[in-house]
Amino acid sequence: MEQQPERREGRSFPERKGQKRKLEEGAAAVEDRQISAVTTDGGQALLTEVAAQVSVLNSAFSWQESDRAAAKRATQVLAELAKNEDLVNVIVDGGAVPALMTHLQAPPYNDGDLAEKPYEHEVEKGSAFALGLLAIKPEYQKLIVDKGALPHLVNLLKRNKDGSSSRAVNSVIRRAADAITNLAHENSSIKTRVRVEGGIPPLVELLEFSDSKVQRAAAGALRTLAFKNDDNKNQIVECNALPTLILMLGSEDAAIHYEAVGVIGNLVHSSPHIKKEVLAAGALQPVIGLLSSCCPESQREAALLLGQFASTDSDCKVHIVQRGAVRPLIEMLQSPDVQLKEMSAFALGRLAQDTHNQAGIAHSGGLGPLLKLLDSRNGSLQHNAAFALYGLADNEDNVSDFIRVGGIQKLQDGEFIVQATKDCVSKTLKRLEEKIHGRVLRHLLYLMRISEKSIQRRVALALAHLCSPEDQRTIFIDDNGLELLLGLLGSLNTKQQLDGAAALYKLANKSMALSPVDSAPPSPTQRVYLGEQYVNNATLSDVTFLVEGRTFYAHRICLLASSDAFRAMFDGGYREKDARDIEIPNIKWEVFELMMRFIYTGSVDITNEISKDLLRAADQYLLEGLKRLCEYTIAQDITLESIGDMYELSEAFHAMSLRQACILFILEHFDKLSSMPWQNELVQRTIPEIREYFCRALTKSTTNLQSLRL
Repeated sequence: MEQQPERREGRSFPERKGQKRKLEEGAAAVEDRQISAVTTDGGQALLTEVAAQVSVLNSAFSWQESDRAAAKRATQVLAELAKNEDLVNVIVDGGAVPALMTHLQAPPYNDGDLAEKPYEHEVEKGSAFALGLLAIKPEYQKLIVDKGALPHLVNLLKRNKDGSSSRAVNSVIRRAADAITNLAHENSSIKTRVRVEGGIPPLVELLEFSDSKVQRAAAGALRTLAFKNDDNKNQIVECNALPTLILMLGSEDAAIHYEAVGVIGNLVHSSPHIKKEVLAAGALQPVIGLLSSCCPESQREAALLLGQFASTDSDCKVHIVQRGAVRPLIEMLQSPDVQLKEMSAFALGRLAQDTHNQAGIAHSGGLGPLLKLLDSRNGSLQHNAAFALYGLADNEDNVSDFIRVGGIQKLQDGEFIVQATKDCVSKTLKRLEEKIHGRVLRHLLYLMRISEKSIQRRVALALAHLCSPEDQRTIFIDDNGLELLLGLLGSLNTKQQLDGAAALYKLANKSMALSPVDSAPPSPTQRVYLGEQYVNNATLSDVTFLVEGRTFYAHRICLLASSDAFRAMFDGGYREKDARDIEIPNIKWEVFELMMRFIYTGSVDITNEISKDLLRAADQYLLEGLKRLCEYTIAQDITLESIGDMYELSEAFHAMSLRQACILFILEHFDKLSSMPWQNELVQRTIPEIREYFCRALTKSTTNLQSLRL
């Protein structure tokens, strides 16, 4: 049911400009204009320019100042062109990769060369930068690595080993780290090759470098190398990176703590033993501190990391809360940043799997923002919020708050994007339902008595859906919950009407579950059934009926046993008492024949076409069993268009089963009926009958339940 947000390798910090950093500010404006002309002038000019720069690189590999200056400019031009990803293919096809590769290392130093090394580190820096930009396209990562880039880039990481520290040294190290990041991005085999080439130890050492940009670049590379590569993770930890990374979490430079928390997050991802080491090294409090960072990216990574920490064991969940994570996480739920909300919901969901945390998160105001996130159209965010709410619902101290703030309606009415979220919400409602008893129920009944009207109605609505059948009478009859629901039904607010109807329909289904009604109700037991063979049979007939000019042969004994109406006809003071032939003026032959067939056999097939006339006859002759069968048949044919007529029919013939069916139809299809112009009048007209129906049903269901227990 839980979904863990996917971690990213890196390359996402906006201030860093990642693989597309600007060229140094010293680049000449005239060069920029020339490059711009090439990129806008068409394919041939670009091919010519790339070929020219590659030629320069191939012929300028020496310490001569003119060669170094030309090589520096060539690497800068190629890097500037490579910033446009649409041009990368042309640059690679033009042979730039091997040419740039050559200049990742210093030229050989001959005895005749001058002591000075012009543009020392500058050409290597430009080459590393350009290759890093070309590696943005995944299809060129392997090409560059296969040409032998990694050993040279790893050597560049060590340029500070000779004790020199200058802007040029710092820059070349940084560009080398960035190039490794881009080459290894989402490429598992290259990540492994970086480790094999010895790239991880110097990167870990660079975390303590004096230049913050170098620290950041080294951390960015480690972040990528650690992502889904267990051997790399283990080596990073073995190189003692954790203490420095944890210190970096407290940096005032947002770019540094963002990369550091990203490295730690990728290290602990799916690695329980590293999680333990990270926690033991003291990462918990600094990560919690990042929840209040001014950098949304660091906040997001910190929340995700806390969610990962919280999965380890219950003690860690409690410690995270004790150390102050809950309030900033709840504040993050209300951020305009969707990813920030998703990560904080994820962390709170993990924390909410502990009983004490469940109460603490709700008490700190987490319930409302989490419920609001259910309206999100982002499936992942919606699911993380739902999972957190599932956790909070496990604590009975939170149940009243869920209901008081309208959480039940949110869970019921939400439009959930993925099936896993729907399942999670369903389990949450079930979890809440299981807690509606004892002190929770007493508290809710208290709220239903003394709270403001809106909360009273929310409680009544929730209890209609969640309460157990044995508590229905107490809640809705004794404590006036039914009147609150009827008040909603009679409201002028359409949403309130819909909520009231849905709650009453749910309540009706629960009460009927305790006293099930047969789909086709049997007639009452008859004292005499003569059988099919005597229907309209002159044998032993002692009375005949004249219907539409036709004779129907009958038997008084059967009629006397069937209904009080016939008993009064033959035993009372009516003129039909001794008559041999009795005229029936107001019933069709088909209807009369079916009515008599029912009297003789106790059963009859009723069609929709004849059901209403047969109902009228059954009511006239007090044949309750036949009447119920007619009501059942008519009820199967209720539609949105006919419901008004059906209800009038039930009133005209005091057809209680049909009236009950009409009430249930109105409640079940209230949303569709609300568009009918006569709907409101019908609802207002039926409210007294709805009240009577529920009073009768809830009282009866409780009595049935008590008898079942006995």
